[in-house]
Amino acid sequence: MRRSRLFALVPLVALVALALAACGDSSDTTTTGSQDTSSTSAAASGTVRVADSSLGDILVDERGMTLYLFTNDSEGTSVCEGSCAELWPPLRADGGPTGGAGVDGAKLSTITRPDGSTQVAYAGHPLYFYAKDSAPGDVTGQNVGGVWFAVRPDGTPVSGQSESTDY
Repeated sequence: MRRSRLFALVPLVALVALALAACGDSSDTTTTGSQDTSSTSAAASGTVRVADSSLGDILVDERGMTLYLFTNDSEGTSVCEGSCAELWPPLRADGGPTGGAGVDGAKLSTITRPDGSTQVAYAGHPLYFYAKDSAPGDVTGQNVGGVWFAVRPDGTPVSGQSESTDY
């Protein structure tokens, strides 16, 4: 009886060890595998540029990670908080946003999120990452739930692509 309890704890101990190992040093902002949403939103410089993708030209951050808009947001206001913001981390900026190649700087702005932090917006749309995008060029957040879309350089959502069911 005592031995079976001990064996029942082994998976729990292994899980705790993995969780602690994953915490590591938070100063490294390089991502591999799944997108680390804490480093994505905290380490982002607010730089937006245009890149070619399987969806055509879209907005990306300085690392090439796809940026999305949420059609449930209203101009200048983000409604994605809590668990939504964990899956869809906002593109944050400590200062003003920076426009890279192909970006219309006049369309860049910032908004104040409900938590008081600053989020980058483009053509009035707050910008987000998708936590399930794991590498530059990934567009797995395209049309999730029919409300999340990659953003074209003119500020409009990419449409007409197949809907992802990951939400």
